[in-house]
Amino acid sequence: MADYTAYSVSWNLTQRCNLVCAHCYMSAFAGADTRGELSTEECRRVIDEIGAINSNVLLILTGGEPFLRPDLFDVAAYAADRRFTVVVGTNGLLLREREARRMRAAGVLGASLSLDSTDRERHDRFRHLPGAWDGALRATRVLRAEGLDFSLHMSVTDWNLAEIPGMIDLARELGAKVLNFFFLVRTGRGADLTDITPEQYERVLTYLAKVQTVPPLGPGGPPDPPRSGGFEDPWSAPVGRVGDLLIRAKCAPHFRRIIWELDPTSRLLGNYAHGACPAGKYYCRITPDGDVTPCPYMPVSAGNLRRASFADIWRGAPVLEELRERRLGGRCGACEFSKICGGCRCRAYATSGDYLAEDPACAYQPGAHGGQPIELPPSLTWGLEVTHEIAWEEAARARLRAVPSFARGMVVRAVEAYARGRGQAVVTAEVLAQVRAQWGARFRPRE
Repeated sequence: MADYTAYSVSWNLTQRCNLVCAHCYMSAFAGADTRGELSTEECRRVIDEIGAINSNVLLILTGGEPFLRPDLFDVAAYAADRRFTVVVGTNGLLLREREARRMRAAGVLGASLSLDSTDRERHDRFRHLPGAWDGALRATRVLRAEGLDFSLHMSVTDWNLAEIPGMIDLARELGAKVLNFFFLVRTGRGADLTDITPEQYERVLTYLAKVQTVPPLGPGGPPDPPRSGGFEDPWSAPVGRVGDLLIRAKCAPHFRRIIWELDPTSRLLGNYAHGACPAGKYYCRITPDGDVTPCPYMPVSAGNLRRASFADIWRGAPVLEELRERRLGGRCGACEFSKICGGCRCRAYATSGDYLAEDPACAYQPGAHGGQPIELPPSLTWGLEVTHEIAWEEAARARLRAVPSFARGMVVRAVEAYARGRGQAVVTAEVLAQVRAQWGARFRPRE
């Protein structure tokens, strides 16, 4: 089996949080016990170990609420000094001007902010705190004033599904670089929430694919829909209003199958964020006490960093090997899209206790496209597996630093895969330019 590289690592630094959100996979709360958390020195050791796997990793420092961790900026600065792309995942309430300045001084490049509704009261009810919506919006203004990137994260459930078109409008208005729609995985406190139906998944994922591929509407186009709904069918809203906003469907890898059905040559298919479930293959999570899990939504430990190194866990844990081998069951195993989709492994685990089982959120019946395995052309994949290490020329690193932080992990993986596919051992500025040209203007570095 080929090796895999960790391109993104999400690190829950603490279980403490100033909110008690209805969907929290960590079941975080203000009084959580912090005595078992990895110490600052342990965090530094782990960062060095991650760097041995990938020095260009995207490191997401989150919680709970990471701003409740006293050494957050020390940990962030240590990682940034080792050339990691460091961002913070937060609800935004504690992110004021002082924190933004400290983020920049520590080398943090941005923050991901949770925003689950375009309506203030609905967001606050879901987050169980009045003022949560206003706090998140204030954080976007603070980050913009400091020149830091930010992405928005919307957790999609049955109650806010119709707000997706309006959230795209709001994200553009606020200046977000990325809008991530996290589709519900029923774990932690979210175990009792209601997921949307497979048919609803089909409709909303089709909408998200079209909204990124239809040419932008001109000045004479249809008016935008009202942000809080106001129309019976939200998926009849005008599309093509995305601009430079990068939209990603998280925990819904059948999004890639839908893109293929709309256009088998779509450039979106080559986008790492739209690919098969990355859990344990290109992505993992670290818990506050040092467990490594394939994903935050899959509470299955691959090993503990107090007893083994990150490299040993990443390269040898049985659960990670099984996820990489992709011997899937049910419809996912029989599906012709298993190589480019494969279903959400975390939703399979949350539903059946088996992370190799079928994804119940998918409505597709295998065989509708002939039954033979469907693979993407090399021009879209550039090779998915790691066959040899890739070095980066300093000029290429300098160009990489101009890529918006939340797209950087995706860019690194694509560039390295592109280089491997051509037998190149070094990423140069020319290689980076070639990949940018193939991806199109959306993925170009900011000016």
